[in-house]
Amino acid sequence: MTKTTSTRAQTILLVEDEAELANEIKIELDRLGYLVRTASIAEAADAARVGDAAMLIMDRIVFGEDSLKTLEVLRKEGVKVPVLVISALSSIDEKVHGLKAGGDDYLAKPFAMVEFVARVEALMRRLDDVRTTKLRVGDLEMDLIEQTVYRGDTKIDLLPREFKLLEYFLRRPGQVITRAMLLEEVWQYHFSLETNVVDVHISNLRKKIDARGVHSLIVNIRGAGFMLSANA
Repeated sequence: MTKTTSTRAQTILLVEDEAELANEIKIELDRLGYLVRTASIAEAADAARVGDAAMLIMDRIVFGEDSLKTLEVLRKEGVKVPVLVISALSSIDEKVHGLKAGGDDYLAKPFAMVEFVARVEALMRRLDDVRTTKLRVGDLEMDLIEQTVYRGDTKIDLLPREFKLLEYFLRRPGQVITRAMLLEEVWQYHFSLETNVVDVHISNLRKKIDARGVHSLIVNIRGAGFMLSANA
């Protein structure tokens, strides 16, 4: 993966006191083209204040100090840098606390590196999404200002949840999207839940965006989830 934006814009600060995990994270993100620097809680906060970091990855407890206290201060100061909180504190209450303190995402340890990377890249994409007003994949286009969806010349009427679901896919073309990701990002369920709500909504969405005789843009990826692709 080649990054086209500036190094400064792609700098990620990592606050993690487990040396082995910090090294593993740094190697993986370096491989993807990001510049990763380790920092203390105070150093990360100072860098975030002056715009020297595109993102912070903060362990919840660092050398006995709760990083959420600093995160809460940053948010009160209006600092909007994306923050991924990682922590061995994995209960629902702890996750909610981390999100309410200002975390954009909360990942419990231990975690698979592939999921960690997916969450990092999702947060980094938000930096590019801020100015986006139209999303397009193939002949499917969504206007975020007008709140309209067209496939070709045909306007498609969607319910609010369907619109949000389709927007999530349109922002991630060609990416495998799991049910867990959709439940967390679209439905805001930050905990395990046994439900077929995702499949039901995707089925309804397909009926609306896929014209008769035309291949479905949203395809099932066996054992993984779904993908939006114009070349499905």
